[in-house]
Amino acid sequence: MPTFTAPDGTELVHRLVGEGEPLLVLPGGPMRASAYLGDLGGLSRHRLLVVLDLRGTGTSGIPADPATYRCDRQVDDVEALRDHLGLDRVDVLAHSAAGDLAILYAARHPQRVRTLTLVTARARALGVDFTAEHRREAAALRAGEPWFGAARDAYEAVLAGTATDAEWDAIDPFFYGRWDAAAQAHAASGSEQTNFEAGEVYASEGAFAPPLARAAVAELDARVLLLAGELDGGPLPRVAATVAGLFPRAELIVQPGAGHYPWLDDPLAFSRTVATFLRG
Repeated sequence: MPTFTAPDGTELVHRLVGEGEPLLVLPGGPMRASAYLGDLGGLSRHRLLVVLDLRGTGTSGIPADPATYRCDRQVDDVEALRDHLGLDRVDVLAHSAAGDLAILYAARHPQRVRTLTLVTARARALGVDFTAEHRREAAALRAGEPWFGAARDAYEAVLAGTATDAEWDAIDPFFYGRWDAAAQAHAASGSEQTNFEAGEVYASEGAFAPPLARAAVAELDARVLLLAGELDGGPLPRVAATVAGLFPRAELIVQPGAGHYPWLDDPLAFSRTVATFLRG
């Protein structure tokens, strides 16, 4: 897979999937190897996905300084990838925790961002996040599911900070619109793909300065898409709407029946939505 060197000398890897104009893709987790994104529900039929393995994940190198796992410190990695690709401006798509990284990149390099697609994305960088009550509200939507009782009890243990590994596993169904074989296989790969040590650093103290980021994105000329899942609690669709309101040129689309991984729940709807937005 193609490699490039970050400003601090760390060797980073990205994979290329599909064809067409490049779309720079940032994985969430936080700090989960990009393999979980697959081809984003066939979005690779519309665009060339340039999918970054963040430092310390997947096949990218481990940095000499673990402090560089912090989200704001990784903005330089994204800019180094843009420069490596030889692109003056980029379309950026970020999932989940990578929403923070993409927002900080757009705030620091607004002239380099043509479009920004935030998929079920966090926005702590802007001072907006989900809460335990948001999680409970979304979980209640699944009360008719056969797995709900055990998963709800496990969720309460997670929210209380007392969960066992088994209880962490038991809440996985809440993150998918359909708890089928594909979703179960996808969930099972999560632990082995994630750098948990790096994830602890990602949003640590000093990573975010919301007033500065809000002021920067308020002047952002790029078009922005917030794609939320109807059943997702992180963020709820109304929280995603709040984030959209912080950008001058943003739109919110809520994918029906989708959880935190909408490209798995309805690949065709997801890829069509994003491709249509990117075409403008």
